[in-house]
Amino acid sequence: MGLLHRAVIATLPLVPGPVMRRLSARYIAGETLDQAMDTTRAFAAQGYGGVLDVLGEDVADEAEARAALTDYVRCTKAIATAGVDSYVSVKPTHFGLRISEDLCFDLYAELATRCEALGQKLRVEMEDHTTTEATLRVFRKLRERFQNVGVVIQSRLFRTADDIAALPEASDVRLVKGIYLEPESIAHTDADAIREAFLKDVERLFQGGHSIALATHDAPMAERALRIAEEQGVGRERYEFEVLMGVQETLWTTWRDRGCRVRIYVPFGPGWRAYSQRRLRKNPQILGHVMRNVFG
Repeated sequence: MGLLHRAVIATLPLVPGPVMRRLSARYIAGETLDQAMDTTRAFAAQGYGGVLDVLGEDVADEAEARAALTDYVRCTKAIATAGVDSYVSVKPTHFGLRISEDLCFDLYAELATRCEALGQKLRVEMEDHTTTEATLRVFRKLRERFQNVGVVIQSRLFRTADDIAALPEASDVRLVKGIYLEPESIAHTDADAIREAFLKDVERLFQGGHSIALATHDAPMAERALRIAEEQGVGRERYEFEVLMGVQETLWTTWRDRGCRVRIYVPFGPGWRAYSQRRLRKNPQILGHVMRNVFG
């Protein structure tokens, strides 16, 4: 991390709310479900699917976790009413994983039941390594009852090959490099090593009969992943691209026009500022761009 990068990160808490909101607009769909659905419908009109994410994590008590479930139930109903190709994706700590693994499972199970009734799927997200084992336990337990539940796997972790080998049959996996900066004792820290691990995981997942949501904006790596699918004779029904709202839109168009399914991650909610700061830590140059627009 360079000196300028550190300096920008240090200033983020001091950025005024209106400026921060303008800066974050390319990454989040707003604070309300109505705003998120407007964005999702607009993407659908362009041929893209969606993933709704209510911003939040590490809730402090059971009441907050249950409130998150209520929010997600509203999302599933809105998706059904709109008739769009979208699903919901939930962080385990938003459903109280750090409070109680049983509570987390129960909330996912209730949401999975509602999604199943509406013909929708549900994604169990992955957070940092301190939650990996518990998250996978919750996912495996859910898959004993539900076929509409998927999970996220991070290629940067050394343990990932073993985690893939232990997946339930025909799992739906969103494969990511992983945004958490994990200790080098348990994870790849070199960018090239992470890319190679990602591609090896693509091979393992396809060979294991799983479906993959390729969550990447790395064009060369994506091309290699597509070649792996072609070499293994994997049909397009077993993979798609999942991308972050506001990031490298030209890639979305390229993949869509080639006949690949592309799904856009649509985060929203009152917790937008914390999410925005995480995104800016990955790309602080955006702050300078917006500040120039605001102040000339």
